[in-house]
Amino acid sequence: AQPLATPFAWVLVRLDGADTALLHALDAPGPEAVHTGMRVRIRWAAERTGAITDIACFEPYGGDGTGQSAPHDGEFADPVTGIVTPARLDYRYTPGRAQSAYLDALSGQRIVGERCPSCHKVYVPPRGACPTCGVATTEQVEVGPRGTVTTFCIVNIKAKNLDIEVPYVYAHIALDGADLALHARIGGIPYDQVRMGLRVEPVWTEGGRHPDHYRPTGEPDADYDAYKELL
Repeated sequence: AQPLATPFAWVLVRLDGADTALLHALDAPGPEAVHTGMRVRIRWAAERTGAITDIACFEPYGGDGTGQSAPHDGEFADPVTGIVTPARLDYRYTPGRAQSAYLDALSGQRIVGERCPSCHKVYVPPRGACPTCGVATTEQVEVGPRGTVTTFCIVNIKAKNLDIEVPYVYAHIALDGADLALHARIGGIPYDQVRMGLRVEPVWTEGGRHPDHYRPTGEPDADYDAYKELL
């Protein structure tokens, strides 16, 4: 899968008019044919699609360099307004003891955290150790299911393959009994009525392993002092 079937070098090329270098292949028969400061030019691919592979490679060029171009002014007759770039990320996650207990509880529509034996804070989701004290946590504590909105954001850009109409709200929610806010979507209320201090409860879907969203409980808003440490 090399760019050339003949000997070549990987080089950094600063194009005339540019202030940064471009990494690409240079068609060169051997090390003696390459040196810093040499002039090169682009060899274009026979078929071009608008990708970096449109540059087949660079090749040595015997010009004297006197015809260097001025920096581009940024104006294009037919500008590119967007591209679609495929991306893929594969990873394997091993939950561990604390996360496994948390996920198992979610399957029963319960939310559990773990309490630090030193500072006594309850962390949800638990990680098996207190992030502040650095000591192991083993005592499980059931929290929620209700909680308080601490901060939130309004989402105005529709995500691909996500069947949620914009605008919608994602919020940090301090579950009752927890000392760490988690984030979730807020539903059952117009987006412009979501506010700090709003009391919410989880909405579970049939067969879901975690709450689909949180909705208002109808309770009075929580006092700011009750959640200010969890912002």
